[in-house]
Amino acid sequence: MTTDRQNENTVTTEKEIIKIVAGQRDFFKTGATKSYQSRIKNLKKLKAVLLKYETALHEALKEDLGKPEFEAYLSETGFTFLDISESISKLKRWMKSKWTLTSLLTQPGSSRIYYSPLGVNLIIAPYNYPVMLAFSPLIAAIAAGNTAVIKTSELTPACSDIIRQIINETFPPEYIAYIKGEVRETTILLQQKFDHIFFTGSPRVGSIVMTAAAKNLTPVTLELGGKSPCIVHEDAKLDIAVKRIVRGKFLNAGQTCIAPDYVLVHNSIKEVFLNKLKERIISAYGEDASSSLDFARIVADNHFHRICGLIDPQKVVVGGQSDVKSRFIAPTVMRDVEITDKIMSEEIFGPVLPVLEYKSLSEIYDVVDQLPQHPLACYLFSESTTIQQEIINTIQSGNACINNCVFHVANPYLPFGGVGESGIGAYHGFHGFECFSHKKGVLKTATWVDIPLTYAPYRNKIKILRKILK
Repeated sequence: MTTDRQNENTVTTEKEIIKIVAGQRDFFKTGATKSYQSRIKNLKKLKAVLLKYETALHEALKEDLGKPEFEAYLSETGFTFLDISESISKLKRWMKSKWTLTSLLTQPGSSRIYYSPLGVNLIIAPYNYPVMLAFSPLIAAIAAGNTAVIKTSELTPACSDIIRQIINETFPPEYIAYIKGEVRETTILLQQKFDHIFFTGSPRVGSIVMTAAAKNLTPVTLELGGKSPCIVHEDAKLDIAVKRIVRGKFLNAGQTCIAPDYVLVHNSIKEVFLNKLKERIISAYGEDASSSLDFARIVADNHFHRICGLIDPQKVVVGGQSDVKSRFIAPTVMRDVEITDKIMSEEIFGPVLPVLEYKSLSEIYDVVDQLPQHPLACYLFSESTTIQQEIINTIQSGNACINNCVFHVANPYLPFGGVGESGIGAYHGFHGFECFSHKKGVLKTATWVDIPLTYAPYRNKIKILRKILK
């Protein structure tokens, strides 16, 4: 049922934002969000409304980002449905306290870990996956028994309008509130006292979020980005590698935080790899990708011009075409790229793939180490388990795939998150439930006996204590 709130003006004033946050804090204190019955009821309500608005969300994704329906379902609504179904089916198990060992010194007793909700959460979603990256953390917040305020990106207005309708139709603002706005509204939000801030976006803005959170000692989960390497070793199965790299790189026109940012290919197979890469791009998107029904567009003019400025026409193997009116940039591959080239100075976040070559693994490590931050993901194509283990153990990254790209995010049983500059914390599935929960350790000590060891006077007790604590 549509509520009166659906047609209200966008919340913009500081007074309204303060009122919403205060209202959520009061509501959380009532305990209404904490029971299993409340959590499961609200997850099911959200799932029903998401199903109702699925077509509208796909149309909005097409309007904002040019996303084909298949990509919209694969990487946005489909992932969201998977996430919410997983939470509904596993929630009772997740909420149960977990037994753990009890040390000798604290015997006789028992120890358990309880999961308690953090409280009032702020979720700031980005523009590249506006549906999935708004609802996936929200699902985790609801499952963990919290309230939440959601702020979406001003760069995806069509998606934001539908998300606003979904939130306003489903939940009262003292439980889940939606705020649409730009930098001003975000700044006001970050000045409020939250119990947890979940931010997805660039490292630059992530630093601003973390600085603001520090003033209130608010814990943060930051899902950021980075230049994720894709390594193609000499023993890789090239036909499979090329198909998976093209899919992972050019999904959503390259506007994916975990897209392979650049390829490091062994010099012995470089030319064959480049030829196969060109053939696969043409096979997937046609000779003129601007007429393809399967290729998205860049979200905004400033991003379009930034990405075009990274392309060196002298090094283009395939692609390079662009159209400012439609914000189209063709799937583009650049060869013989050096680490000093402009395209290696920042995360590309667009449909341009630079290819570098290497002879030894040490050259790979040198390239990764010279780049400014730890990658959010690392991809390796190799049939050698020795090479696989060395790369995984040596390159520090948020996540990794062996013989695939991007698809680790489709597994809700794996934690998803960055490391160092590419992010703080992880979520998805149970890991999302944990992300929005406090793990409270509880020791229960028996009263049928009272061992005098730790009570004063301590005379002649230290020898016994040393034996217990050594």
